Amino acid sequence: MPQAEIGIIGGSGLYSMPGLTKIKEVRLRTPFGQPSDPYVLGTLEGRKVAFLARHGRGHRILPTELNFRANIYGFKQLGVERIVSVSAVGSLKEEHKPMEFVIPDQFFDRTRHRVDTFFGNGIVAHISFADPICPELARVLETACKKAGVVGKRGGTYLCMEGPQFSTKAESNVYRSWGMDVIGMTNLQEAKLAREAEICYSTAAMVTDYDCWHPGHDSVTVDQVVSVLMKNAENACAMYEKPLRLCPKREAANAARRWPMPFRRIEKQSRQPHGSGWGCFWINI
Repeated sequence: MPQAEIGIIGGSGLYSMPGLTKIKEVRLRTPFGQPSDPYVLGTLEGRKVAFLARHGRGHRILPTELNFRANIYGFKQLGVERIVSVSAVGSLKEEHKPMEFVIPDQFFDRTRHRVDTFFGNGIVAHISFADPICPELARVLETACKKAGVVGKRGGTYLCMEGPQFSTKAESNVYRSWGMDVIGMTNLQEAKLAREAEICYSTAAMVTDYDCWHPGHDSVTVDQVVSVLMKNAENACAMYEKPLRLCPKREAANAARRWPMPFRRIEKQSRQPHGSGWGCFWINI
């Protein structure tokens, strides 16, 4: 019996989920280590929800230090079918203003030090990732923003940088010349791993600043980001309740999209010596 159907990842400024009832915390162990924090299970708007603070309560984990694999694997263990992620981002376009939400449909990778696949060590798999975001869930988030009175713009490219440093002006202007929309440090790896686990994934990117490219605004500072984060977190909480009402319920036969073949062998493989390969798979969802 799945313990949750919808997963919510809270980013910077969002470390709890107001409105949850029948709350319990669950600590999970995965073949990839410990998730960022205990999962907070509960009911919201009549739906079973699992909430995870991406950086841990108290914001104690850097983006590069995040155990993305354990976080997504934990959601899969709980039976989650869809993940809604909220993250703080910088804007790379004038049209995306602080306090607005962008619901990207593409990612661009500028990270260097991260593991972003469940596979390897004898398990070879390839996935389609041309369209990394679940369009159904993105539509739900767009509608939810409207109902919550939050400006939510659907479409655009999220550039994922390594961090923890913010961009130089040269970098920021190059990203703008490439047509990028927003810049953040976390969502790409989550999207890749959710795709491998066959979990629908979409993100609401909360704009906090104009990075450092905008001549009419100061270069991004921590104080500035934190100030806008607190306001954005309120909007995020208002917005979160709406997609839960709007998400269609899947038939039991399709729920959680049973573990794909190479993925459900990971636990077995993790208990065996490396090198006992399972062949090559392509996963298309």
